[in-house]
Amino acid sequence: MTFQEKITQYAELAVQVGVNVQKGQEVLVQCPVECAFFARAIAEASFKAGAKDVIVHYTDDLLQRIRLEHASTQTLVDIPAWKAESHNYYANRDSVFLMITSSDPTVLEGIDPQKIAAQRKASRQATKPTVDARMSGSMRWNICAVPSMGWAQKVFPHCPPEEAMKKLWDAIFSAVRIGESDPIALWKQHQQKLDERTDYLNRMRFDALHYTNSLGTDLTVGLPENHRWRGGGEYGPTGVFFVPNMPTEEVFTLPHKDRVSGTVVSALPLNYSGSLIEGFSFTFQDGKIVDFSAKTGYETLKALLETDEGAKRLGEVALIPYHSRISNLKILFYNTLFDENASCHLALGDSYTDCLQDYERMTEEEIRQSGANQSLIHVDFMIGSSDLTITGISKDGKETLLFQNGDWAPRAK
Repeated sequence: MTFQEKITQYAELAVQVGVNVQKGQEVLVQCPVECAFFARAIAEASFKAGAKDVIVHYTDDLLQRIRLEHASTQTLVDIPAWKAESHNYYANRDSVFLMITSSDPTVLEGIDPQKIAAQRKASRQATKPTVDARMSGSMRWNICAVPSMGWAQKVFPHCPPEEAMKKLWDAIFSAVRIGESDPIALWKQHQQKLDERTDYLNRMRFDALHYTNSLGTDLTVGLPENHRWRGGGEYGPTGVFFVPNMPTEEVFTLPHKDRVSGTVVSALPLNYSGSLIEGFSFTFQDGKIVDFSAKTGYETLKALLETDEGAKRLGEVALIPYHSRISNLKILFYNTLFDENASCHLALGDSYTDCLQDYERMTEEEIRQSGANQSLIHVDFMIGSSDLTITGISKDGKETLLFQNGDWAPRAK
């Protein structure tokens, strides 16, 4: 296949499987300016699928850096109503959202972490209806990736720029099954395997998970009584199936916000808002972070944890084997969309409420009492290692080995 044929196939996959555009729907695309060619491919595929219209919001990381360097914090947190409404308006119209990630992992190095955190918090508050719709599963959305030169050179620092771009494109295409015989059919097969995992975990009804490895992780994560595991795609409120992340290798649920204890140590760097956080760890007590450290990016991590009360608690627990399609590429992507699917991970902040059984019939207070965390952030961080052990603990204390040497234990397969 030619490169252009792969781009067309990739766009069709994102449209037909990712957000699963239906006839007469509007498609909102968020895209970096340097990836405009892919937004056009998305638009073409969307209209062919029957979309009513395609609206593109362009972003510019370098312009964002300039604003953060020179504008005051007061200016940065003053989110114009029209800008927030440009998202919230479509979230209320059964539109689908497709977000393209391409950021240079170090584009905001040297910027005051407090300014970055303040702007992100204000933006999240202004677009809360959109965020809530995404976190509850009441709208269909998808995140996919396109290389940028800065990102490619971070991943492949010893390669000439053009070669680095080609290598990153090849890795992305491999991760999302582009260039193979029938990517849509392959994704359906992949979904079936993830469904088998979630069915097993939902039958087991674990009360808690216990993590240990040689990095220093010794963490117990309690689960809500009415939790449910999910993986890959899901059905939206109108019964249409969609896949939020491409790639995805995870099965996940929500932890109980007050039942996390022990220490967890990161296994991979975290790229947060254009800044890298490396070599970090958290100590939890009664669900809350009571101590943390980081070899690199401490102030960025501190600002992240200070976003709100819920930022100091967990909102997601995800299981991914150490040997998976993405981890077998042996590439550190410095991009959470990929690195979180190469490693077991947890997330700070907001919970996916649709990981609770019958969440649709629950009040906000009932959701909170069930153990779901609430926050303006949802930030995944990777904890999987080649020697990770995870034990499932039932309500009566019975233990079942889930992960051994970083992969699913034989009896859990």
